[in-house]
Amino acid sequence: MTDQNEDARAGLPLSGVRVLDIATMGAGPLAATFLADFGADVIKVEHPENGDHIRAFGMKKDGISLYWKTISRNKRAVTLNLKHADGQDLLKELVKSADVVVENFRPGTLEKWNLGYEDLAKVNPSLVMLRTTGFGQTGPYSDLPGFGTLAEAMSGFASITGTPDTPPLLPQLALADGVCGAFGAYGVMVALHARDRDPEKRGQVVDASICESMSRLMESVYLEYDQLGAVRQRHGNRLPDAAPRGAYESAEKGKYVALSGSAQPVAMRLLEVIGGPDLAADPRFATNAGRIENIEELDGLIASWMKQRPRDEAVDILRRHQVAAGPVYDVADLFADPHYKAREALVSIPDPDLGQLTVHNVMPRLSRTDGKVLFTGRDKGADNGDVYGRELGLDAARLDALRKAGAI
Repeated sequence: MTDQNEDARAGLPLSGVRVLDIATMGAGPLAATFLADFGADVIKVEHPENGDHIRAFGMKKDGISLYWKTISRNKRAVTLNLKHADGQDLLKELVKSADVVVENFRPGTLEKWNLGYEDLAKVNPSLVMLRTTGFGQTGPYSDLPGFGTLAEAMSGFASITGTPDTPPLLPQLALADGVCGAFGAYGVMVALHARDRDPEKRGQVVDASICESMSRLMESVYLEYDQLGAVRQRHGNRLPDAAPRGAYESAEKGKYVALSGSAQPVAMRLLEVIGGPDLAADPRFATNAGRIENIEELDGLIASWMKQRPRDEAVDILRRHQVAAGPVYDVADLFADPHYKAREALVSIPDPDLGQLTVHNVMPRLSRTDGKVLFTGRDKGADNGDVYGRELGLDAARLDALRKAGAI
């Protein structure tokens, strides 16, 4: 299996980049997954007994975490106890041939084990280390435990999500971890590019805060406060600075249509569709400012039009008139969508434990050197023999001694 996967990675754009993923849970491992999708040789390092906490996360089938299967796809799996002296020595051996280490321990933890960046850079000065934490490596909150939930709350995201009469809403998925994972992978690629242009080929640390990854997406809200003292509130599906925009229930109970008419030509086409030329000429709705001022009346007209039609019929009419509209999907709708099928956004991958698994394809798409999902998350320590034996040259007796000592 290993030789086959090496051959498959050979044609991918990040082939030749080696990543040690010693992180757990979301943001760090996701960054490593994004790199693995494009061919990086990612070695997933887990504690011999506990493994990655993500194995116990989310829904399971036959006792196996479904999330594990995709967040650890394309990664080889080894076990290693980083608290054990022999485990620390083994990690340093792996670092010698690595380009990147991805970690998410609290600041100071790796230093306590003599595995901080300065320690590892002595072994490999070209090493890039991605450090993903809730609040970053410095600052008064750096030592606090940090999960995506706190980032979604403290970035200001939750405070503007929901309706005026409901509490702030937190997302039902690991949104902040995903955003930080994407920023982390991006930071790694920038650092590798800088290293390759440096005459001394020096690596560096990429400090990726989950909270700051979320807050980076909130910049327009921050500028409103900085320049105008305005604190964005919860507006439900509306936008305070563009109208119309929302999700409207169709004639089918529980099935909604989302639309955005914030661009002037689109808004005019929408008004023509739902009320004809007279509505399109109504001075109340002639400008974005007027539509915002009269949003209750406008939303009422749109909602009434939607209520008279099944969801897909309403969407078809709006799209034929070049109105930006689409159905509000649940996951079953998405799996059936012909556009997702045509683009192969979801791909079926064989899994030794669960049979065929449908996972999201690689993003973004590259026209010439695209990535690929090669295999799903592996069993804990599945590649110990390959990595420690074939690559590091440890014989069976040494591997057995390391297992008995609790180092691997």
